[in-house]
Amino acid sequence: MNKKLVAALSGGAALLLALTGCSDDNKELNDWAKKFCDPAQSQFKQIQDANAAMQTADDGSTDSKKVQQTDSAAFQKISNAYASLAKSLDTAGAPPSEGGEAAQKEAVKELNSLSKGYADLKKQVEGLDTKDKLKFADGLRDLSNGINKLNKQSEAAFKNLESGDVGKAMAAQKGCQAQGGAGSPAPSPKKS
Repeated sequence: MNKKLVAALSGGAALLLALTGCSDDNKELNDWAKKFCDPAQSQFKQIQDANAAMQTADDGSTDSKKVQQTDSAAFQKISNAYASLAKSLDTAGAPPSEGGEAAQKEAVKELNSLSKGYADLKKQVEGLDTKDKLKFADGLRDLSNGINKLNKQSEAAFKNLESGDVGKAMAAQKGCQAQGGAGSPAPSPKKS
């Protein structure tokens, strides 16, 4: 019952982590990317770990209360990670590129929105009825729809920020590269 939820969560993390490209010779741009990506690395790992915890929380026979506790903790970690990413991006400032300031401001806004959205999902999952497995499963499906909506809201801002030379400079930084397949979709749970 957690499969769709994890798949939806992976979209947001993959969006941030799946940066590809070549190094840029622009030192100023590379310095900016390093300023953002170095502190962001631990936040990307938090999101990855939270997604993994949710994915493995339910093998089909796991108590609903345990799944609820795992999901709640994961949503909190993801909320905190997105808030920290927003702060890191705000601290890094606008990338030295055309349209960089607008793209940076929009991405910070979206990261803060994602943080708030996941905090709201934490409250929602905590409010689900764990005594009735079917109601609980339905509640998780509803939450996955909310996650998909959050991810769609943020895509445009990240595409703008990660375009062109800025994206290449970010991709060259270890902190913004997918670690250990983090940008790849996670394996499916044993049972849904």
